[in-house]
Amino acid sequence: MRTSLTALTVLVLLAFAGATAGLAMASPGHIGTTQVSSTVTARSSAYGRILFDGNGRALYAFTRDPRSRSVCSGACAAVWPPFLVSSRPKPAADVVGRLIGTTRRADGKLQVTYGGRALYYYVNDRKPGQVLCQNVREFGGLWLVLRPSRPLRR
Repeated sequence: MRTSLTALTVLVLLAFAGATAGLAMASPGHIGTTQVSSTVTARSSAYGRILFDGNGRALYAFTRDPRSRSVCSGACAAVWPPFLVSSRPKPAADVVGRLIGTTRRADGKLQVTYGGRALYYYVNDRKPGQVLCQNVREFGGLWLVLRPSRPLRR
């Protein structure tokens, strides 16, 4: 009985830790415990020059999203956390400033857009410059990195 109680306690603690990590990831300005820069920049990658946040984290667009709106929530947003900000994002010199904007998510938070496309991170891209999920079909659409000069068209 004591072993079962210990196992149950461990499971409850793990569930709480997972829920807490999910809340931290969903907080504006944070991915996990890393402070997110609200700057949008472009850097070289294996896919050419693509968009990154100011900390060098790759940014993705979801082809299922309608223009200037996000349909990725719940399990989708757990794998593809939105690029959230508390105020208007800043363009770096290497991106087109007029293409940067925001959209209000269903939960009221501001998500960064580029060329009308909501921007996301991939949860397993853990280090600056890492791009692990280009052209991946998941949650009913394709996940694609964006070039600063040619955002996705719909």
